Amino acid sequence: MYNMITLEILSALCGKTKTAVLSKYVDPLNEIASYYEMNTPERLGGFLAQIAHESGGFNAIKENLNYSGEGLLGTFGKYFPTDTFAKQYARNPEMIANRVYANRMDNGNEASGDGFKFRGRGLIQITGRANYTKLAEALDMTLDECTDYLETPEGAVASAGWFWDTNKLNAYCDRGDFVGLTKRINGGTKGLLERQQNYKVALKLLQE
Repeated sequence: MYNMITLEILSALCGKTKTAVLSKYVDPLNEIASYYEMNTPERLGGFLAQIAHESGGFNAIKENLNYSGEGLLGTFGKYFPTDTFAKQYARNPEMIANRVYANRMDNGNEASGDGFKFRGRGLIQITGRANYTKLAEALDMTLDECTDYLETPEGAVASAGWFWDTNKLNAYCDRGDFVGLTKRINGGTKGLLERQQNYKVALKLLQE
């Protein structure tokens, strides 16, 4: 047996986040956990640990691309080969997204605007026209409806649940492969220690 997700559990994981923000996620999280069979402390704890980190404590459900020129060179050097070129894009999130995400993930070219339109959204950020299209189909929405929905607590949670289920992440939790779980979500192990700490806290509270 395990406990439901409560405001107290979310507050324990995200101590710096305002209660007013966290309270909006309690019901959607319980609904999505039930729908996708996150029905053990390990599954639910793994989900909460990961989304708490990925979303910066439920504060970031839309990708922030407000980079300086130096930041662009360090993070996206492949797309901004020189300092002079990077400065032309610096502090312009729309231009940055349109360049970085152009011509991949079924996005159009830089001029199409797809990069910014389909930038990361949700608690586990969904990125690119291809992923948005799959999610919109799963939710029986148009692309525009899906884009708007992902910026709501319900949509941010729904997209994370869809990603979790699509990638069969319950199985990672079942076999205790937290590192593999993190890699599947993050592409690496960035923030692993915080994710692991989140998991310990969530597991303890879900089992009390």
